[in-house]
Amino acid sequence: MSTLRWTTDRMDQLERAARDGLRVALTRRGTEYVVVAQRVTSINQHDALIGWLPMTGEELTFRLDEMESFQVIE
Repeated sequence: MSTLRWTTDRMDQLERAARDGLRVALTRRGTEYVVVAQRVTSINQHDALIGWLPMTGEELTFRLDEMESFQVIE
């Protein structure tokens, strides 16, 4: 598994997506998700993205150190 290298630009993109409620396509453990970003927060001393699946309304938590890739969809 290859995790992302989190630069300030990438964090800014993710925080902007959460602030503006944009969709984010991300890969974690080989599975791709497309979620609407809700917030970036800390959970158990790990940074995480909270997003919801539009199809089901389910809220999902993605630890940033487990994400393999992400792209903000505008």
